[in-house]
Amino acid sequence: MSPLLDAFWRAAAYCLHPRVILLSALPLVLMGLAAAGVGYWLWSPMVESVRSGLDSTAGVATLLAWFEGLGLVGLKAVLAPLLVVLVIAPVVVVVSLLVVAALMTPAMTTLVADRRFPTLERRHGGSAWAGAVAALFATLVAVLALLLSIPLWFIPPLVLIVPPLIWGWLTCKVMTYDVLAEHASRDERLELARRHRGAFLLMGVLTGYLGAAPSVVWASGALFVAFAPLLLPLAIWIYTLVFAFSALWFSHFALNALAELRAERTAAAVAPPSPFNPMGSFGGLPLPPA
Repeated sequence: MSPLLDAFWRAAAYCLHPRVILLSALPLVLMGLAAAGVGYWLWSPMVESVRSGLDSTAGVATLLAWFEGLGLVGLKAVLAPLLVVLVIAPVVVVVSLLVVAALMTPAMTTLVADRRFPTLERRHGGSAWAGAVAALFATLVAVLALLLSIPLWFIPPLVLIVPPLIWGWLTCKVMTYDVLAEHASRDERLELARRHRGAFLLMGVLTGYLGAAPSVVWASGALFVAFAPLLLPLAIWIYTLVFAFSALWFSHFALNALAELRAERTAAAVAPPSPFNPMGSFGGLPLPPA
C-alpha cells in the first residue's frame, strides 16, 4: 500500500478515537456560541437590509414579479435569507479552518506522534507565530481567489471544481506547516515540502472536495429557513470533522515521510567507505606499481 493510502486509512480510523471526537466538538461549541451571538444581533438586520436592497433594485424587483407571475410566490421571502447564507458560508469555512489549525492540528499531530512515532525527535523547526502569519497570508490569498472566482460559480461544471481547488490549496499550505512545525527542523520541512509537493497538494485538493460535502446542508438551511438554527451547526460540525480528518491525514503522511527522511540521512552518514581491494585497486582506482 502506498504511503498516501496508508495515511488515509489510518486517519479515517483515528476519527473514531474518543479524543478526536471530543476535540472536534470543541471548535463546534466555540463557533456555535459565536454564531448564535452574531445571529441574534445581526441576522434580522442583514436579512432586512438585503430584502430592502432587492426591493429598491428595479431589475431585481421586475424579475421577482415575473417569477411570482409564474407561481413562485414564496421566492421573494426565501431569496434574502439565501443570499445572506451564501455570503456568510465562506466566512464560516475560513474560520473553521483557522480554528482547527489553532486548536486541533497540534493535538492531532501529538496524538499520531505519541501512538505511531514515539521515538521521533522533535526539532522545533517552526513556531506558532510564524504558522499563524503564514496561515493568515494564505487565507487572504484564498479568500481573494474565492471572491474573484464567484462569477465562475454560475457555470455548472466549474462550481464543482473551483471552490474545492481553492480550499485544497489553502488546506495544503496550512496543514503542511502545522504538522511539521514541532517535529521537523526548518531544513527538513523545506525538503519534505519540495519532495512531496504533489502528494501534499493532492491531499489538500481531496480534502477540499470532502469539505464541499456540507454544501448540501447549507442548501437545506437556505431552503428551509425555519430549520437553519439546527442545520447550520450541523454543517459547521461536518466542516470541523473534515478538517480534523485532514489534520490526521497530513500528520500520518508527513511524520512518516519525516521518519523516512531521517533514516535515509542516517544511513548515508554511517555508510562504510569503499572496501580495499587486494587485487590492485583501492576505492575503484588502480594502485601504483610496486
